[in-house]
Amino acid sequence: MAPLLLNHLVSSLTRHLTRITLSRTYPITTTIISRCLSSLTSYPARVLLTPVMKLPNKQHHSSENGDGSDLPPPFRNPFVHELRFTPLEKIRIGVMTMTVFPVRLFFAVLLMLLAWPFAFAAALGRSELAVETETWWRRICDIALRGIMRAMWFCGGFHWVTVKGEPAPPSQAPILTLAPHSSYFDAIPVTMTMASIVMKTESKNIPVWGTLIKFIRPVFVSRSDQDSRKKTVEEIKRRAHAGGEWPQIMIFPEGTCTNRSCLITFKPGAFIPAVPVQPVVLRYPNKMDTITWTWQGPGAFEILWLTLCQFHNPIEIEYLPLYTPSEEEKNNPALFANNVRSIMAKALELPITDLSFDDCQLSLAKGPMRVPSNSSLLQFNRLARRLGCLTGLRAGTTDTVLEQQASKARKLWGYRLGLGDFAHYLDLPVTDMLTELHSLFNQHGDGQIDIREYVIALSVACQPSKAMDTLRLAFGMYEAKEDRAIVEKDLASILRTALGVAEVDVTELFSAIDTLDAGKITHDDFCRFVEQHPDFAQEYLLSSRTTPSTPHTAPLVNGFSVDHYDMEEQTCSLPGQKRKED
Repeated sequence: MAPLLLNHLVSSLTRHLTRITLSRTYPITTTIISRCLSSLTSYPARVLLTPVMKLPNKQHHSSENGDGSDLPPPFRNPFVHELRFTPLEKIRIGVMTMTVFPVRLFFAVLLMLLAWPFAFAAALGRSELAVETETWWRRICDIALRGIMRAMWFCGGFHWVTVKGEPAPPSQAPILTLAPHSSYFDAIPVTMTMASIVMKTESKNIPVWGTLIKFIRPVFVSRSDQDSRKKTVEEIKRRAHAGGEWPQIMIFPEGTCTNRSCLITFKPGAFIPAVPVQPVVLRYPNKMDTITWTWQGPGAFEILWLTLCQFHNPIEIEYLPLYTPSEEEKNNPALFANNVRSIMAKALELPITDLSFDDCQLSLAKGPMRVPSNSSLLQFNRLARRLGCLTGLRAGTTDTVLEQQASKARKLWGYRLGLGDFAHYLDLPVTDMLTELHSLFNQHGDGQIDIREYVIALSVACQPSKAMDTLRLAFGMYEAKEDRAIVEKDLASILRTALGVAEVDVTELFSAIDTLDAGKITHDDFCRFVEQHPDFAQEYLLSSRTTPSTPHTAPLVNGFSVDHYDMEEQTCSLPGQKRKED
């Protein structure tokens, strides 16, 4: 009862304060604050821990390049960030929104505008191909910009920045690799060092911001130029081999933002020049994580608002020892990247995973069958991609190949495949990676799988935004020949695999579709129901009484299952092992 009263108090208090205090004097501020407070009252009342994913037995995550890393996969989906607040936290954020937030936002914008003339003056007469001799007035502009940027971050609540380790000079480390990349606040070390970064060409045309960007001599990437990626790599190599003449290049090798629960695959761009790099790790040890800005979660403005409403936002920047590549690593950028990632993961005490930016497309897919955050389809996508199962399926022939796969699977109706048969089906040798893929579908723990489930998962991985096409394909594999219908057990198997979870309770959904109580439904029946209930997964499959975005699940021995989890602590366990505290 108390949380409900506090929530009501927050809503009423902030609504009246907004109307009475601000409406007459600050009309623009009123609009912004009203929007913020409206979002605040919609937050649930507890901090959410994203559920852990069940992992198959005998995980073997050694790098395919032989780096020997054997760290476990992440406990959470790295592309999802969900926030919940207690009523007291809501009250605190509400008060900060009415008092501190507008002041901080005003001064942050003012300082950014103040920095513009210095950046403009320092960039006059610069060449993109050479470094000019530093003059006294450019030096003054540089010092002024560093001071202004530091004051801007101070206004944002980053009162002090903890720096550990010793930064290497450009002559020793022309490239700095930063991880984990989780927010636009990761720009703090950039403004502290004024190192160059890789930016899209369109950024330099943004008023004010574009001038500040050009000051740090970024390497621009053009989306309209087909050879832009190649040119970018060549420019990085040219600067890296200039003997320290150019400023250091600061690169986030993950290539996208995550929730800092792990380190995803490093892209090789920073390691192709084959020069020594200095790894730099970032930490945000704040109790309430309002920093993370990733693919699923609070938007850019919401993150800015919530962060500016914190009394203090701590950040730690740690410079690790210089990493000089071996001859083997110079010839193999992927191996170089993996070894540097392992060192950074050890310093951060985080797991590593072979998930990459491509995998987040599964999390981003919209539609009636949105993949939940705890789905093992991410793990399936990683394994299938590395085994080459997805090769050719994203080059315009997806539908044809999937139909062929479905036809083969239907002919095997009633047969369950062991590991050897599965390898023969895919025309692949039996390896640890294939064994891991096979175990994802080992529902009964008997070493046998239903190949139809593999085809469903393959379809979701290849076309995550075309859920209805996947369901049509699945119905075609499961339906009976005489009446082209499926029973409740078949529907459960289809939806469980398409969502990548342990188990789904489809009893209520099946009854809603089977209006004639025939005990079976057709694909046409299902489509008509989806037209009337486009959010059927949210209405019938996802629990509103437990964790949002989490289907009714039960632990199974296959990889498409989820361990029991505690709302107060994260755990991760392997089959046959006792759970440990994280």
